[in-house]
Amino acid sequence: MKTQSSAIDSGPIAVPAPPAERRAFGTALAALGVAAFSLTFPATAWGLEGFGPWTLVTVRSALAALVAGGALLALKVRPPERRQLRGLAVVALGVVLGFPTLTTLALRTSTTAHAAVVVGLLPLTTAVCSALRTGHRPSRRFWLAAVAGAAAVLAFTALQSGGALTAADGCLFAALLVCAAGYTEGGLLAREMPGWQVIGWALVLCLPLTLPAAALALSYEPFTVTAHGVAGLLWVALGSQFLGLVVWYRGMAAIGVPRASQLQLAQPLLTLVWSALLLGEHFTAAAPLTAVAVLVCIAVTQRS
Repeated sequence: MKTQSSAIDSGPIAVPAPPAERRAFGTALAALGVAAFSLTFPATAWGLEGFGPWTLVTVRSALAALVAGGALLALKVRPPERRQLRGLAVVALGVVLGFPTLTTLALRTSTTAHAAVVVGLLPLTTAVCSALRTGHRPSRRFWLAAVAGAAAVLAFTALQSGGALTAADGCLFAALLVCAAGYTEGGLLAREMPGWQVIGWALVLCLPLTLPAAALALSYEPFTVTAHGVAGLLWVALGSQFLGLVVWYRGMAAIGVPRASQLQLAQPLLTLVWSALLLGEHFTAAAPLTAVAVLVCIAVTQRS
């Protein structure tokens, strides 16, 4: 991926506009990815009804890795090149291990609505990470919008927790950083290999760790097989961890990270809707208002 096709470009050179058909197809794929991601937190909450946090994290990754590995073997996909292993390792640490672990731990004590608002900063965090990764220098307006969005989320979290950040908030903010790094590297790699192979190889790289960890967690953490628990586990493993990332990375490769990130603006609001419909959560007006404020800030960064 060349420098001028990165997520953030402060100069006059931008991502070349793809043909109309490719742009429409890529937009549809990225939108499917956003829809899948918006269900991740409610599905995690369901999964925690039947499984312990470490069981949920390890089993979801191991199950997704087995499906991805089977697809790679069936299609006789060549292993990634050595130069691509560093990027795949970042994707694995950020998207396969870091983000699921940190958000699952946070959701033991945090509501999905609260988590959705905090993680609503992800497109902005990804844009900043991409700018740092590619060495570009965004405009002053970009940084002002980024700081404003972060301040809005910090104010929201402090208000919700009585003036102090909680351990769950710390996990969510850490999840933002590791996931942004994974998205950035995944977007770069998706220019060189199909998006499903990016997440597929990242999952397979983690399998020697996640498979024994899953067996260990199942033997130590008590679990109850319930409809909600199984449905939540299957969704976060196959919907969020694999299929969602497949279409997301493919969409980013087709239309560019900036255009794909704009679609992700709707994710926090969609998660708020799912949390109300599936979990029966009630939230104050501060949650949707903060989500909209972050949406506006991210929209400014995308146009800067």
